[in-house]
Amino acid sequence: MDPAEIEFIAEDQMVEIIPKFNHLNLIHLISGDVGPFRAGIPVKVPLWLAINLKQRQKCRMVMPEWMSLDTLSQIKEDEKGSRFFIKMPSEHYMEMSHMILDVGADDIANLDQVRTLIKDIWDLRISKLRSSIDTFVKSGGGHATLNHLTRFEINSIRTILCDVLGTMLSLKDASCEVDVMNATTTQSQSQS
Repeated sequence: MDPAEIEFIAEDQMVEIIPKFNHLNLIHLISGDVGPFRAGIPVKVPLWLAINLKQRQKCRMVMPEWMSLDTLSQIKEDEKGSRFFIKMPSEHYMEMSHMILDVGADDIANLDQVRTLIKDIWDLRISKLRSSIDTFVKSGGGHATLNHLTRFEINSIRTILCDVLGTMLSLKDASCEVDVMNATTTQSQSQS
């Protein structure tokens, strides 16, 4: 998957908005029904719909609870203090926060601090991921397990990891060929 496809999947996540209009009928979508919409009353909708309504100035976006300063600060500290990846409050934290901060910036208190914390969490996790890959490559292992990674994080290292694993495999194959040639030479010399 490329980043655009991952972002497309993330747009199906439900978020809360405060509509500035009334529409008392349900709207039937493939992913489920949304509404009714009453001005000033919060309602949950898919992120793509929230973005569309926000761009048309038909709603205010409500920041997800996990995007509060306290929660993000705690996630950052937990990630910093853990050897392993911690479970993120949303599988799509990076994509969602990017879209919400991009479109709904005027609805978010402490915008710069929120952006900084999300960037810090991303940097911590990517650094930890690169370190894990380095350890894996140096160990010469054939497989590894990493829990609690998001699709976006995996996608960010996918190409380099595939290249590294391909190189490791070709080096291993070359090493096996040399071992077979040495074994054949040794065997033919002992038979002579």
